[in-house]
Amino acid sequence: GLEALRYNTTGSDNAATGRYALQSNTTGNSNTANGVSALRANTTGNFNAATGRDALGSNTTGNSNTANGWGALFSNTTGSSNTANGDDALGSNTTGYSNTANGTSSLKRNSTGYANTADGVDAISRNTTGNYNAALGNLAGRDILTGSNNIAIGYNAQVPDGTADNQVRIGNIDVSYAGIQVAWTITSDRRWKSAIT
Repeated sequence: GLEALRYNTTGSDNAATGRYALQSNTTGNSNTANGVSALRANTTGNFNAATGRDALGSNTTGNSNTANGWGALFSNTTGSSNTANGDDALGSNTTGYSNTANGTSSLKRNSTGYANTADGVDAISRNTTGNYNAALGNLAGRDILTGSNNIAIGYNAQVPDGTADNQVRIGNIDVSYAGIQVAWTITSDRRWKSAIT
C-alpha cells in the first residue's frame, strides 16, 4: 500500500498491508498491520498486531497490543498488552495497559485505566481511569466511570455508583428471581480482619 513501512530503518519481521500501514515505523520489530493507517504512528513498538482502518493508529512505543476492528485501540500511544476486538473497542486508550475489550465500543472511553475486562457491546464503555473492572454482557458496566474493582454480569447490569469501588451487580433491574442451590459462605479469615481483641 502507498507509503506502507515508508520510514523503516532497522526494524525487522514487520508486515504492512494498506495505505500508510506502519508508515512511521523505524526500529520496531515483529509488527503486523492490515488496513489503512493501521499502526501508522508506530516507531519503536514491538509485537503489535492491528487489523482494520486506523487500528492502533496512534501507537508509538506500546508493545504486545492486538487490535481488530475499525479504530480499535486508535488512541493508544504507550499502553502495552491490550487486546481490543470490535470497532472502536478501547478507542480512547492512551497509556492504559493489560485491558481486554471484546465487542463494539467496549471500554471505548478508557484512557489510562488498566487491567479491565469487558465482554459485550458497549461493556464498560464510559470508564476513563478505573482499574480492575470486569463486565460480561451487552451494556454491562456501562455506567462505571472512574470506579475500580467492580463487577457487572448480565445484559445492562449496572453497579449502584459509577465512581465507587468494590461493587458487584448480577443482572439488570428487570431480574425478578435469583437463586442458588446452597447457602452463600461469608469468608472468615484473620488476614482480612482488623482491630482484633
